[in-house]
Amino acid sequence: MVQYNFKKMTAVPTGKDFIDIILSRTQRQTPTVVHKGYAISRLRQFYMRKVKYTQQTFMRSSQPSSTSSPLGRHPSDHYKLALGQINTARNLISKVAKDYVKLLKFGDSLYRCKSLKVAALGRMCTIMKRISPSLAYLEQVRQHMARLPSIDPNTRTILICGYPNVGKSSFINKITRADVDVQPYAFTTKSLFVGHTDYKYLRYQVIDTPGILDRPFEDRNIIEMCSITALAHLRAAVLFFLDVSGSCGYSVAQQAALFHSIKSLFMNKPLIIEDMKLVTEMKAEAAKTVVAQGGEASGEAVLLTMSTLTEDGVIAVKNAACERLLNQRVEIKMKSKKINDCLNRFHVAMPKPRDNKERPPCIPQAVLEARAKETQQKEKRKLERDLEDENGGAGVYSASLRKHYILADEEWKEDIMPEILDGHNVYDFVDADILQRLEELEREEGLRLEAEAEAEDDALDMDARDLSPEEREALAEIKKKKAMLIQEHRIKKSTAESRPTVPRKFDRYRSFTTKRMGRELSTLGMDPSAPSTGERSQARGDDEAVNMDVDQPNKKLRLRSRSRSRPPGEVVPGEGLRDSAQKVKAIKLAKNSVKLRNKSARRGEADRVIPNMKPKHLFSGKRSIGKTSRR
Repeated sequence: MVQYNFKKMTAVPTGKDFIDIILSRTQRQTPTVVHKGYAISRLRQFYMRKVKYTQQTFMRSSQPSSTSSPLGRHPSDHYKLALGQINTARNLISKVAKDYVKLLKFGDSLYRCKSLKVAALGRMCTIMKRISPSLAYLEQVRQHMARLPSIDPNTRTILICGYPNVGKSSFINKITRADVDVQPYAFTTKSLFVGHTDYKYLRYQVIDTPGILDRPFEDRNIIEMCSITALAHLRAAVLFFLDVSGSCGYSVAQQAALFHSIKSLFMNKPLIIEDMKLVTEMKAEAAKTVVAQGGEASGEAVLLTMSTLTEDGVIAVKNAACERLLNQRVEIKMKSKKINDCLNRFHVAMPKPRDNKERPPCIPQAVLEARAKETQQKEKRKLERDLEDENGGAGVYSASLRKHYILADEEWKEDIMPEILDGHNVYDFVDADILQRLEELEREEGLRLEAEAEAEDDALDMDARDLSPEEREALAEIKKKKAMLIQEHRIKKSTAESRPTVPRKFDRYRSFTTKRMGRELSTLGMDPSAPSTGERSQARGDDEAVNMDVDQPNKKLRLRSRSRSRPPGEVVPGEGLRDSAQKVKAIKLAKNSVKLRNKSARRGEADRVIPNMKPKHLFSGKRSIGKTSRR
């Protein structure tokens, strides 16, 4: 099925852009290198190829895509005139190319062949410049067609027409999801609007057209011509709207005159006339007026009443239009020649009664009993909601999840489930005198702890025999403090085993400082400066420890205390090098080995990436003179 989507139409370039496109394509797609030393036949062929390619490109690019006029927006004469000028330009370009190809066959030098080629391309460009106004006009037509809705001319279509401001847009807004602007003045709708509705599981296309005035055809404007063109070219069911109240600004006689002036466009199309039901008594008068002026009225099937304000009769009008259109399409298909090929493939059997005897349906008695039993069970069955209401409501009643268990004994459903640990039932290991045994184990553990404490006290007494009472107290404090620190460390390690160590500078409370350590050592009767001096002397060596005792200026002390950097050539034990010269030579060889790799921007020894040495955007395009058999 054909779908007209004007938004995909290619833009029409201006005359100057058209020439630039053609000449650029010729330059890119044909050889560009020629020498005066070539044979004259080769020179002639070179320039004839350019002229022929330019002419073929003009012919392909200026092919008219459509010869039918757009829906009333632009006059048909102007549209056909523009297409005719383009067709004439194509013929002239073909004639120019043919003439200059003949002249090029007799060219006797490179200069003469080149001059003929320039003259040919120049005349083609001049012809295209002359039709620049036509190209600009066709671009405007394309832009207008791109703004048109996508209308499928082959699907089921309902077309709404009538005088301005009679309720056409309100009706399409009611029966479809279209959002057409509705205002209390005429010509609110200035173009075609499309909506879609469903009837009997089929999709219908509803088109709202601008209002039409009753005047001669040549006096109608562009907006009215949209409606006239749609009525003339679309195969659809026509809904002609009448406003019998006169609130639209036009009398019933004027609307009937418009109906008779355009009724020639309704030929072979289902026609339904709607009058807006504002005054019900005016319906008979409207029907009489339409019939008196030459119309036909066949009851409710032709003249229907509705009101978009109260939505009375809107669905009836839509259903009547869809039904009449569907019947007409079925009749047309039944009259076509293709139906004969389909009818012989199937047969519709229509059963006929063989006598007047009644044969009611026979249902077995077992089936009736089963149905009755199911009905009783459904009536007697209590839901969880009913049980909840009977037992105190939500928050009080707790539904039992075990009542539907299938067990050998119904009393087992509410039994307490045994607990399973490591695949074993805990109740299998329960001992009757387990509490008594627990007391015995606790008593035994207490005796063992007391024996260990007495052994520790005896060892402490043996170590502290040679100490004075003050030293014993200090030793007890140290051991106590040590035990507490060990306990704190174990607690921290157990809780923060996977955490990284927080630097001291991020310690929030600054609790562990050197001053605190000094105070604690002082309370224990020890000199805080002695350990620091001993550690420094052991770290530096004997010679530095001696220098620390000598009185020297502070500057020299700072220089001594700084760590010295090792020179790159110094040999560290364990490197496997003989002396400093061998190490310097090894460093130099290592630098030279990675120099080429770094120059090629390799990531390492395993980097085997081969970069693209000839990117396509730099080396594609014009072909050089030579063999092209490999391309």
